[in-house]
Amino acid sequence: MSGPSQDSVLEGLTGELRRGSLVIAVLCGLQEERSGGALKVRLADSGVSITEGALYPMLRRLEVQGLLQSQWRMHDSRKKRFYLLTPDGQRARDFLLSNWRTFDTAFEGLRS
Repeated sequence: MSGPSQDSVLEGLTGELRRGSLVIAVLCGLQEERSGGALKVRLADSGVSITEGALYPMLRRLEVQGLLQSQWRMHDSRKKRFYLLTPDGQRARDFLLSNWRTFDTAFEGLRS
C-alpha cells in the first residue's frame, strides 16, 4: 500500500501555510477602511488571492475577536459593510509580522 502522492502532500502543506498567512494579509490590507470586495481586490493586486468563501468568515471571526470593526454604509447606491483594524488589530498585525520576520530569518539560517 502506498502513501499519498507527493503533489497531494505539497498541496496540503501549502494550504496549512496559506491559512495562517491569509490572516496576516487581511490585517495588513485593512490599515485603511475597505469593503470586503475592495479588500479582496487589494489583496489580489498584491499577489494574494482569497475566495469570498474564505474572506467573509475570516472577517467575521476577526471582528468577534476584537481585531476589526465594521459598519454598514451606502456606497454606489448599495449597502456595503466596511472594515477597519481596531487598536488591538493593529497590535496583532504588528505582532504577527514580527513573528513572521523572526521565522523567516530562522528559516534562512536553517537553509544555509
